[in-house]
Amino acid sequence: MSSFTFKPRRTVLAHAAVCLGLALHLQASMAQTASFDIPAQPMASALTQFARQANLSFSAAPEAAQSRQAPALHGAQDVSQALTALLQGSGLQGRVEGGVLTVQAAAPAPAATPSAASATGAEVTLSEVTVRTNQLGEITEGSGSYTPGAIATATRLVLTPRETPQSVSVVTRQVMDDFQLHSIDDVINHTPGVSIVTYDSERTEYYARGFAIQNFQYDGIPMSRNSAYSAGNTLTDMSIYDRVEVLKGATGLLTGSGDPGATINLVRKKPTKEFSGHATISAGSYQNYRGELDVSGALNESGSIRARGVATYQDKHSQLDRYERKTGVLYGIVEMDLTPQTLLTVGADRQDNKPTASTWGGIPLLDAKGNFNAMPRSFNNGADWSHWDQYTRTTFATLEHNFASGWVTKLQLNHQINGYNANLGAAAGGNPDPVTGSGVSMWRGQYIGRTTSDAADLYASGPFSLLGRQHELVVGGSMAKSRWKNDGYYNDNSGFDGSVSNYYQWNGNVPAPIWNSKPDYTDDETTHESGIYTTARWNLRDDLKLITGGRFSNYKNRVQEQDEKNAFTPYLGAVYDLNQNYSVYASYSGIFKPQSYQTEQGRTLDPLEGKNYELGAKASFLGGRLNASAAVFQTLQDNFAVESGGITPSGNPAYRAIQGVKTRGWEAEVSGQITPAWQIQAGYSHSIARKDGERVSTLTPSNQFNLYTSYKMAGSLSGLTVGGGARWQDKTWGTISVPTGGNAVHTVPNYWVWDAMARYDFNKQLSASLSVKNLFDKKYYTIFNWYSTYTWGEPRTVNVSLNYKF
Repeated sequence: MSSFTFKPRRTVLAHAAVCLGLALHLQASMAQTASFDIPAQPMASALTQFARQANLSFSAAPEAAQSRQAPALHGAQDVSQALTALLQGSGLQGRVEGGVLTVQAAAPAPAATPSAASATGAEVTLSEVTVRTNQLGEITEGSGSYTPGAIATATRLVLTPRETPQSVSVVTRQVMDDFQLHSIDDVINHTPGVSIVTYDSERTEYYARGFAIQNFQYDGIPMSRNSAYSAGNTLTDMSIYDRVEVLKGATGLLTGSGDPGATINLVRKKPTKEFSGHATISAGSYQNYRGELDVSGALNESGSIRARGVATYQDKHSQLDRYERKTGVLYGIVEMDLTPQTLLTVGADRQDNKPTASTWGGIPLLDAKGNFNAMPRSFNNGADWSHWDQYTRTTFATLEHNFASGWVTKLQLNHQINGYNANLGAAAGGNPDPVTGSGVSMWRGQYIGRTTSDAADLYASGPFSLLGRQHELVVGGSMAKSRWKNDGYYNDNSGFDGSVSNYYQWNGNVPAPIWNSKPDYTDDETTHESGIYTTARWNLRDDLKLITGGRFSNYKNRVQEQDEKNAFTPYLGAVYDLNQNYSVYASYSGIFKPQSYQTEQGRTLDPLEGKNYELGAKASFLGGRLNASAAVFQTLQDNFAVESGGITPSGNPAYRAIQGVKTRGWEAEVSGQITPAWQIQAGYSHSIARKDGERVSTLTPSNQFNLYTSYKMAGSLSGLTVGGGARWQDKTWGTISVPTGGNAVHTVPNYWVWDAMARYDFNKQLSASLSVKNLFDKKYYTIFNWYSTYTWGEPRTVNVSLNYKF
């Protein structure tokens, strides 16, 4: 057990009080101005929110507002100036008198030459501007913020974090830039409530609330990951993404087969109308070199066609002897205004990961005497010829149309290939004799395959009136097809000797096997998923919103003999505004997830099913620039897969299903701007999964803490930003094989890892950055208990970069 004593109910309230009380104290100084937190949306609903947040009376928007889109409005502002910004270019005019907001169509202005207008002081009527709703939420790039604006991951409704009745953690573009988070592993390390288990040099697994995360989304389109045959998902480079959203809890409403722990949504960068971009070069510890070029702008004079391109190349060695990985990324996207109301987006991206001397599996936890096998952090069990190449190829398109009524329809198409070419050899089997180093053999195998996925999602979203109030509705459907094909080789014609004479003198210098000309086995699986879904946000009162939704899903995989039809996943949430800053919420969601785990007889386990309950409080201050949340949750699951201790007919670990697994926990998080110069993202999570009082999912910590912050200096130090942070997780454990016979529980101690950063802006274009990860060079590791192995965490690394903005 951890050295801390946790009392979840008291602790969550105490942490929430500290986070929210701090924010309230800071916000109180701005009480003389109204704080607005209005996402981009139809003008009619934006005016209603504006009036409520400014404490004004407002009867209804004029008919002319029904065909207009309103821009996002955030921050503490003078009410009159904020109203002007909201209505700019809409053809509407408004005024505030005696606590009443009045909006009407603007009278046509007489024509005036620029010179005459200047001379008389007359106001020149601006041409009408169409402001589009970003149906994925608000872009974080350029916001300078550690907290998001509106997001749409949970329900397809574009809502602020406070309006979303579920826990969501977001790592924004500013966080990634400040701390030089170049990989998705880096991002996950900064995400509150998510942990990483490392299998080998090319594979990691992410966990939230005690469960592995297999659901990935790209711009909201679900793409499941095959963690056994990893193919790019957890090697993703961050140069092409605006933000990473992690939706906690069950996510089956939009994904169909949803993970009970979390879903990771990667939102791509978007083109800009103005010409902009940057070039970055960096160098770091262990010969880590990287270059990045990002260019964006309009392709025609009117700006109706906009494009963006990103190219990145990284050559990274590591603390592992002989190991190197080369990564290349290309990304292109074009937006076209087909009409003022219709937007077409097309794009493609690709990433290649080519490592040398890849490890396979980890280091044996125990030597032949049963003692901890403490190898150096530089030890590489891979052969010189071992490599696990991974690549992704994606093309995507969206068509979005805004109707005069305020409704939006959107069609999203995605085609993705995740492939791999793995020729692997590693000194990984057995337990070394502590004196002679004997007793270890090589694992070897070749695996060539890829998963080809096609997905389509069509939905309509917009406002409707009922009983004198305006509500929101989403109706949609999706289809997906995924085919995984794999060729496996384990026999060779070279008389390969897999014995390792002395494990402690292993250097990877062994001949490569010559594989058979034909594969020893082939996997070929096709999965079909489809479903229809709907979500409604009911405006019951100005301070009470109810979200109802559900999805009917179909799932088929003939190889695994799975055929699920009309599986229903419900969703229910309610948000009650206590006042201008605080809300409380409750949500309920169903869990449905077909599984690929097999029994010792080769039968696939039935789908994971269950329920997820969540209660919480949220707060938003400084116009949405500072957000805080606290939640308690409970997950009930049936058909939960646990290792049986045997093997399947194909030689893989076998599993059995258990019923009634209960997970309880709580989370607290704060993110955003404490002062204009001070940004923070911090969170604490606690979760424990039990079956009949016994812990399950023990490879992931039950308690975690993350805090990262930065501060912009002033005065003589103006231009300098300094920051740092830390992450902590308590102990984890798993049952492993003991070489002297039987099994034992191996415990990984709790640990802290500290980071630091600094950036100096020479001017608006040129800046230099320093990033130090694992500042105090903490030695820590994670275990893979099925194979009784472990992998060291990364030692201290230092990286410097130079960035020039166009």
